[in-house]
Amino acid sequence: MAKGTLYVISAASGAGKTSLVSAVLKQVPGIVVSVSHTTRAPRPGEVDGVNYHFVDSNTFLAMVDTGDFFEYAMVFGNMYGTSRQHIQEQLLDGKDVILEIDWQGARQIRQQASDCKAIFILPPSIAALRERLTSRGQDDEEVINKRMREAVSEMSHYAEFEYLVINDDFDEARDNLAAIIMGQRMLSVRQQQKHAKLLADLLAFEE
Repeated sequence: MAKGTLYVISAASGAGKTSLVSAVLKQVPGIVVSVSHTTRAPRPGEVDGVNYHFVDSNTFLAMVDTGDFFEYAMVFGNMYGTSRQHIQEQLLDGKDVILEIDWQGARQIRQQASDCKAIFILPPSIAALRERLTSRGQDDEEVINKRMREAVSEMSHYAEFEYLVINDDFDEARDNLAAIIMGQRMLSVRQQQKHAKLLADLLAFEE
């Protein structure tokens, strides 16, 4: 069985990363999303074990001490970490794994897993980003401005990623993201692993 591919996907808040990933999961079979651990409080609508594993700081630090995390980082006052065992099990099972993560975590992952594929998602404009952040209706102007500054800081790291997807037209961005995954699956080395018997049979013709 061919080992799966790890996809590290990052974006500034408001770029539409989570919605795009959800859409790709419905379109592309054989791919799963890694659920990270975090110390931040759940946002409205988020479910423990689905969006994140929500834990307190003491629990998180204990997991750091025991080496449970593939990577972890402090982001705007909250800790985020990725379970090493969960990702490895999924990849060995032949599944592709999407890891939604900030640029700091993505950098750590790339240092440890050089064969991962890194994708950054950008909004089509600053105005569109502000509109998306404002449309949530959860924050006042001061908080929106703070999130905008944070977003610009995050977006400045886009050049560290192999692929860049602009989320202007949602359907086009979804298809572009799916195309990256499908293109990776079509690489000769992966097809050789997946279709070893077929390839052997094709070359075994005898008159």
